Amino acid sequence: MKMSDKVVNNQPNSENKITKKELKRIFFRWFLAGQVGWNYERMQGLCYCYSIMPVLRKLYKKEEELKKAVKRHLQFFNTEPDMAHFILGANAAIEEREGTDGEEASTAIKTGLMGPFAGVGDTIFGVIIPTVILSIGANMALNGSSVGVWIWLIWAFVRFWLRWKFTEIGYVQGTKLIATMSDRIQSLTEAASILGLTVIGALIPTVVTPKVPFVFQSGEVTLEVQQVLDQIMPALIPVILVAFVYWLLGKEKMTSTKAIWILLMASIILGGLGVLGT
Repeated sequence: MKMSDKVVNNQPNSENKITKKELKRIFFRWFLAGQVGWNYERMQGLCYCYSIMPVLRKLYKKEEELKKAVKRHLQFFNTEPDMAHFILGANAAIEEREGTDGEEASTAIKTGLMGPFAGVGDTIFGVIIPTVILSIGANMALNGSSVGVWIWLIWAFVRFWLRWKFTEIGYVQGTKLIATMSDRIQSLTEAASILGLTVIGALIPTVVTPKVPFVFQSGEVTLEVQQVLDQIMPALIPVILVAFVYWLLGKEKMTSTKAIWILLMASIILGGLGVLGT
């Protein structure tokens, strides 16, 4: 569905109707500042309110109504940044159509969709696509090709376009967004999670490639440890290392930076002892 510069709805001649100009301001505000104003109390709430502010200022001319709308959109909000454009667009439509009477509907859209959308968005935009593209690009770089860089740049432009379309579709669908997607969102989340795990599992043996170079020798008998491990399970060492990192990250106060340092030190020590190699 496409929008004209002047959105047609129940009151096309009203001065307070949202146009493409306001939607673009919402889009760019969230795109540029959606991850800037984080805090532990309301997470992305401040960024969300800042992004939808152009619509609120246009719709609510009375100071008291504007204050209530601002307070409403300063509440807790946390979801995947790309998928947030859907919710922003839908909330803009609710504010336009219902005004002060749509407080409950506006809040329901945010609280009802931010959780499921976070699961879908994190899986697709945070894990699957970046992992696949960066893995392909890294392997190309190791082979002396720069094509991987261009693939990533193309994806960046596609993602930019998708974010705008999410904002536009969210607005056009408005309250219908919940009715049309709520019954499918759980299935979509589960399917995306399964796909993500499958892709990551397939990438483990191609990206993580440590081996055990240790060779046991007794008299004339020579035993290559890596060959024995491959007979037990191909890529067993990469799987063990990934499982170890996963276990580490589940520990309290453990961060990805600490995990990287632990792996780095372990690699130096085990490599020096000849236990691990490439």
